[in-house]
Amino acid sequence: MDEVSEYLKNEREQEWRVTLRGNMKNKERIQIERVSMTEQDPEKRNKDFTEVNCGLSEEEARREAQRCLDCVNPTCITGCPVGINIPKFIKRIEAGEFLESARVLKETNTLPAVCGRVCPQEVQCEQACFYTLKLNKSPVAIGHLERYIADYEQNSGKMSVPDILEKNGVKVACIGSGPAGLAFAGDMAKKGYDVTVFEALHEIGGVLKYGIPEFRLPNRVVDMEIDVLKKMGVKFVKNFIVGATASIEDLKKEGFKAFMVGSGAGLPNFMHIPGENYIGIYSSNEYLTRVNLMNAADPEYDTPVISGKKVAVIGGGNTAMDAVRTSKRLGAERSIIIYRRSIEEMPARNEEIEHAQEEGVEFMNLHNPLEYYADENGRVCKMKVQKMKLGEPDASGRRRPLPIEGSEFTMEIDTVVVSVGVSPNPLIPQSMKELDVSKWGTIIVNSDTMHSSVEGVYAGGDIVRGGATVILAMGDGRKAAESMDQYLKTREF
Repeated sequence: MDEVSEYLKNEREQEWRVTLRGNMKNKERIQIERVSMTEQDPEKRNKDFTEVNCGLSEEEARREAQRCLDCVNPTCITGCPVGINIPKFIKRIEAGEFLESARVLKETNTLPAVCGRVCPQEVQCEQACFYTLKLNKSPVAIGHLERYIADYEQNSGKMSVPDILEKNGVKVACIGSGPAGLAFAGDMAKKGYDVTVFEALHEIGGVLKYGIPEFRLPNRVVDMEIDVLKKMGVKFVKNFIVGATASIEDLKKEGFKAFMVGSGAGLPNFMHIPGENYIGIYSSNEYLTRVNLMNAADPEYDTPVISGKKVAVIGGGNTAMDAVRTSKRLGAERSIIIYRRSIEEMPARNEEIEHAQEEGVEFMNLHNPLEYYADENGRVCKMKVQKMKLGEPDASGRRRPLPIEGSEFTMEIDTVVVSVGVSPNPLIPQSMKELDVSKWGTIIVNSDTMHSSVEGVYAGGDIVRGGATVILAMGDGRKAAESMDQYLKTREF
């Protein structure tokens, strides 16, 4: 861009800022209290799968948007893994330009309605907000506003489709339709590539569909985001396991020139304690997939899930919260979190912990399971638990849990969900022996380009990170798309 064009662009930007900011002074903006989102009654919502958070009204959204100070150096943008122009989309809300605000969001975010619901904004963009950094006040509710504007567009029936460059005819493949893959596919489609996403399961969305319950992220919201990608020309192939149905070498013969691996971390971890194979003991992956993706909560379907009256979930992350809250909705009389550290050390979002507590979930912190016992039918009926205490911090910075000798006791339980982490999906590494893989099974990539040790093969999300947030996976997907584009431009086809 030449200097004149850059100058004119900056002039228009300044005019836009003056128009949208109105006459309200920053002193007035700072006095506005942060909005609180309405939630469903805990005693009602813990019996069904309706969404817990109700969203904002137009009045609430515009009032919250007025809090944004439109900083000269917006640190909130640097806190966003996909680089959303946060002040720009918020100021559009303040001005009532909701559809334009949605277009701003979709310039860099393929899944705004998803991110507005499940991203940990409190430790990302909101943590970097001027209110937090300088004023010691509650940050602008960026996540609530993102959800509001994405929902507004979905409900308006006027979903915008991002601009795409002229089609270049170059075929690229994405393995996995989770957040990393969808973000990659969206960006590559914008750049004019012929994109095909291969998904092993019968539904598109990856962890967004099988891992996150409807009460946090309704499937219809995910489906509408995916529909936009389809309108952009992205093709989706379901029930196709790359590494089994066909190899990457097979796909190369079909004309695919480069590959993005976003196959996730679907291999569950267990604790390897006695009795872990009894009936009624699940990994959180299986438990949630049966309910979220296979309709196990509906007795009319042929994919049941054993969920008893006394359910223990082992772990303290967001997935553990999803599982234990799901058990409550399936009719458990006692839904219990068993976690070996204190509640302060739990990796789950504060909101998820608070929602679980409100819904009647019991928390047994500083406890750890040692053994499971079964009845005459082989179904788990009791577990031995040991009390723990906290010692010095370990490598994670959290205080190490230490067993208290002689504190063991047994408790009745009829279902256990083990949620102690996941490992990367091994299919792609097993089918590509030349691929460099870490001792944890993650694909090793250049962190700047997301390029693997194999030419033309990129990777991102949980297959690289081993378990992370939706938005970090999306950031990987965007980075991989940018790098792959640069790589393909140097090739002759």
